[in-house]
Amino acid sequence: VESGTQAIGSEVVFESADTRMEGGQSAVFDNNLNKVVFVYWDVGNSSYGTAVVGTVSGTSISFGTPVVFESATTEYVSATFDSNLSKVVVAYHDNGNSSYGTAIVGTVSGTGISFGTPVVFEAADTRDISATFDSTSNKVVIAYKDVGNSNYGTSIVGTVSGTNISFGSAAVYEAAEASFNSVEFDPVNNKVVVVYQDSGNSSYGTAVVGTVSGTSISFGTAVVFSA
Repeated sequence: VESGTQAIGSEVVFESADTRMEGGQSAVFDNNLNKVVFVYWDVGNSSYGTAVVGTVSGTSISFGTPVVFESATTEYVSATFDSNLSKVVVAYHDNGNSSYGTAIVGTVSGTGISFGTPVVFEAADTRDISATFDSTSNKVVIAYKDVGNSNYGTSIVGTVSGTNISFGSAAVYEAAEASFNSVEFDPVNNKVVVVYQDSGNSSYGTAVVGTVSGTSISFGTAVVFSA
């Protein structure tokens, strides 16, 4: 099939089961091995957190064998790639452990992926999770809704070492309910940007800039981008 000058390949099933969106799905590119990694909620296997490695060739993609990274219902899944250590980091809401915010480090090898031990980054119900990698400071940044703290928009910095990840102290960027959080790294200005729905301000679309320093993150003044 041709769309303008862009060739489009055929669809390929990576999981022969329900992988519904409300559980969260995320994709990340491992630019060390040139592999795509999908993480998702596998309803066909007790809603376990699962990952699979894809290999692109021309307009086709093929997949390895799916690997479970959390043997419990896993929601709000978000993955990022630590390009410094060539590791995949998955952040998620672990229903098997009081809905705590949890992260785990994955290592791609060939068409497979293996994982370290899960680490709790927020010992409370944690939702609307998004993760990115700050390639200047070589840190993972996770933004989320902290249900245990009035649903405030919160962020935390993670440091990967081998197959482990450790975290600094959490920082609030919105002292009101912050939903649909999405975080990205700006490599030109060396800043993290979080966008979200601010329920404390008429549910307006809002953005805030964060600066990572060591294992901490600080934020500027939030700005409405859609009233």
